[in-house]
Amino acid sequence: MKNYINELINWIRYRISDAGLEGVVFGLSGGLDSSVLAALCAKAYPDKALGLIMPCYSNAEDEEHARLVAEAFDISFNVIVLDDVLDLFMSKFGEEENYAHWDLAIANVKPRLRMTCLYYYAAKNKYLVAGSSNRSEMAAGYFTKYGDSAVDIMPLANLLKSQVKEIAADLGVPREIIEKPPSGGLWPEQTDEGEMGITYAELDNYLLGRESDKKVKETIDKMIKGAEHKKKLPPVPDF
Repeated sequence: MKNYINELINWIRYRISDAGLEGVVFGLSGGLDSSVLAALCAKAYPDKALGLIMPCYSNAEDEEHARLVAEAFDISFNVIVLDDVLDLFMSKFGEEENYAHWDLAIANVKPRLRMTCLYYYAAKNKYLVAGSSNRSEMAAGYFTKYGDSAVDIMPLANLLKSQVKEIAADLGVPREIIEKPPSGGLWPEQTDEGEMGITYAELDNYLLGRESDKKVKETIDKMIKGAEHKKKLPPVPDF
């Protein structure tokens, strides 16, 4: 993995240079994928890598972990609290300021607000936006359309979740981040695996072509089929 890490760092440099831009901006969520992405970007552009910590009715621990990563890899960062922005936005739809309940329509607004922040800073600084989605998430469609998938480059998109974890250890990502349950922070107590109904180990095993439990296979096949529209440009008439 150490050789692959160096290749990723060089790839990030190439993509930004090829675009005629000067650096890279990314979200710092305090999660595993975000932390690995941040470390790679910081190594590629030590002086022009910007992390955005964007709590939006988020678990306070997420910001603590995001700051921990910024300190560990000497990353410049800004904190943009989006609670009041979400309140104002949802008020236009008559929604009360209560997001403790599970509501996917509201939950998906959060990554889209964060995407807008990332592109603002990208435009102001002549940076590219880097996303932290991995191969496991992309294959299963476990991302928000025009949210966390709306980026310029995806350095981790060829890596399974298990491989991202391996790279995290090699990079020196803090242990508490590597070991905590993956979560998009979409609502209180939300976890990726709880929402998907399968574990990342099961998903990775399936993607590697290994034998899978029938129920697991059916769950993943359904996720992949249901997410096909997320991975394509909008269809246009062929006449």
